[in-house]
Amino acid sequence: MPANVGGADKAARILVGIVILGLGLAFKSYWGLVGLLPLLTGLLGFCPAYLIFGVSTCKR
Repeated sequence: MPANVGGADKAARILVGIVILGLGLAFKSYWGLVGLLPLLTGLLGFCPAYLIFGVSTCKR
């Protein structure tokens, strides 16, 4: 699993994931679990969609 998510992209994904999870908790909605996707891709530094499309924001 090669890293394909870098710097600013990682930070944005983590921030968006936390915000979505927080909103889900605030509104008591399971839709907040959608926030796990950007949070995990940001923390792991790997995005399966980027792999499919051959995109990488990671500096080599």
